[in-house]
Amino acid sequence: MRVVFATVLTATLAAFSTSALAQKAYGPGVTDTEIKIGNTTPYSGPASGYATSGRIKAAYYNMINSKGGVNGRKIKYISYDDAYSPPKTMEQTRKLVEQDEVFALFGSIGTGPNAAIQKYLNQKDVPQLFISSGAERWNDPKTFPWTVPLYPSYIMEGRIAAKYFLQTKPDGKIALLHGSDDAGKDFVKGFKEGLGDKLSQVVAEKTFELSQPTVDAEVVALKYSGADMLLLMGTPKFGAQAIRKIAELKWKPVTYLAAVTSSIKSVLAPAGLENSTGIVSALSSKVPGDPRWSEAPDMKEFLAFVKEWSPSDDPTEATVVSGYVSAWLTAKVLSECGDNLTRENLLKVVRSQKDVTLPLAQPGVTFTITPEDYSGYKSLQMVRFNGQTWEPTGSLISAD
Repeated sequence: MRVVFATVLTATLAAFSTSALAQKAYGPGVTDTEIKIGNTTPYSGPASGYATSGRIKAAYYNMINSKGGVNGRKIKYISYDDAYSPPKTMEQTRKLVEQDEVFALFGSIGTGPNAAIQKYLNQKDVPQLFISSGAERWNDPKTFPWTVPLYPSYIMEGRIAAKYFLQTKPDGKIALLHGSDDAGKDFVKGFKEGLGDKLSQVVAEKTFELSQPTVDAEVVALKYSGADMLLLMGTPKFGAQAIRKIAELKWKPVTYLAAVTSSIKSVLAPAGLENSTGIVSALSSKVPGDPRWSEAPDMKEFLAFVKEWSPSDDPTEATVVSGYVSAWLTAKVLSECGDNLTRENLLKVVRSQKDVTLPLAQPGVTFTITPEDYSGYKSLQMVRFNGQTWEPTGSLISAD
């Protein structure tokens, strides 16, 4: 009997041990104590206004680690400067994947930089998640299943901007100023789709290269087109330049500013708050500093986080909010993976996010990712700058 019992006990313990081991599955960069993730961010160069986003993500992961990490694993976050240069992005991304052996990339910034690495990462089955760009090319789950965006689609926002223009001035004359990159092209494509049979109201269109020093000449040309409405899409540097030049020319068009250019600290303040007053945009998130949200629990939590973990950063800056939301969602999906931290399971979890209310989301705005549709947002809140903050105006607008 003792021999039989001992044999059964040994077999039972062996089975339990095998079962316990089977419950854990790790991909590259994952151990019992660590999850290694990375991204590239323009800490220098023409888009360095987005650098704050990278710092906020680092601060958020430090906070998570101080509380024990994600399911007992600390997040090791590696973020390299790519200066918003696609060749540099490729170089730094190869380093992350082939030398640092990160588990996944989360929150890399920019349309051009992310486009440069999209094919490479998908060929290697490396997750390229919650990228800070709204280009339509990211919503292609069949061709690029490992690439999932976080930003609202530029095409969707462009359609919303067109709806606003047509509601505000049905017979207005419209001018367009945007970058010549994919982001600018997508935004304008959506805008023109939104105009429909009113496309003839576009009387002038100017593009600019991200490498050029200013957009002053383009703004002057648009003013003399006779337009009384302006769509402005670009990086923070050019957004600030354009707004300042518009004021110098004493031109007063109804101006729509793309959400990616809506930072108060990086765009509106350098352009002059008085020059920016009256500009409109469409946002997915609440604006810190707006008194209407001062008692909202998610706003209180966010402000407390910035004060403790990144006190040198301005919580009203749009890039601080976007970095915070990106890091929150990253920690959420990593947590939901449990001990099955393979790249395949991570992608499965990401593609199962349904009606998620992200931190600081405008009331009614939710986030959903499915295996067939990677465009997480379907509606945005119109806002107007009142000289101090972005103030909601009207109800949510859908791109449909």
